[in-house]
Amino acid sequence: MTLWATSDLHVGYEENRRRVAELHAEAGDWLILAGDIAESPAQFEWVLRTLAPRFARLIWTPGNHDLWTPRAYPPERRGEAHYRQLVEICRSHGVLTPEDPFALWPGDGRPVAIVPTFVLYDYSFRPDAVPRDHAVAWAAEAGVQCADEELLSPYPYATRDDWCRARVAFTEARLSALTEGARVVLVNHFPLRRDLAVLPRIPRFSLWCGTRATESWTARFPIDIVVSGHLHIRSSRVIDGVRFEEVSLGYPRQWIQSRGIRSYLRKIL
Repeated sequence: MTLWATSDLHVGYEENRRRVAELHAEAGDWLILAGDIAESPAQFEWVLRTLAPRFARLIWTPGNHDLWTPRAYPPERRGEAHYRQLVEICRSHGVLTPEDPFALWPGDGRPVAIVPTFVLYDYSFRPDAVPRDHAVAWAAEAGVQCADEELLSPYPYATRDDWCRARVAFTEARLSALTEGARVVLVNHFPLRRDLAVLPRIPRFSLWCGTRATESWTARFPIDIVVSGHLHIRSSRVIDGVRFEEVSLGYPRQWIQSRGIRSYLRKIL
């Protein structure tokens, strides 16, 4: 029995979709899907329908691409409502989400809680000298833009910053209520720390990569492992005794398709 993780499957690309269809598991294996699975509810449900029967448990947290909706949609179908739609699709396939009770890994020893979280970003992964109201323009000065500005609605929140703050508060309350003695594998699409949101080719894209509000979490809560994606830069690091696993697959040009997706799954437990 193994706990695996991946993210950024982006099955809107035919090459990625074909390889996801070929992915199989050993008996009893669990799989974390750490966001950016698809860009439409139909694609998203196809992934769950394909993988849920093959793994003993699937655990999902949303990425920004999962949350995209066309601007032509009315506000009440975007933002929070779209996220809730994805949560209901997950529940219909028995997939755990950030809205559900945490699962305990059925291994030996002290309990380990698998904690999917949905914490967005608030543009705070920027230099201190760059004010918030200039942040997007600061990125644009270097030719860096993000489609989220058009496609990721925060409705009914006024801004993505506000939605992020609400999600941080919700998640901290859940983490504070953990059973005493439990350890945590925390899953979030976006990295928890600025020093992990380093993109050499597009450094100013860090704006859309997380929030400083999560940087203290590994000190405040009993977190042993953090699983994230988003960066499309696979890595494994240990910082202050905590394992940080970036597990993204990425766009077709960013991985060797002949190896298959299974070789890109990261073993977590």
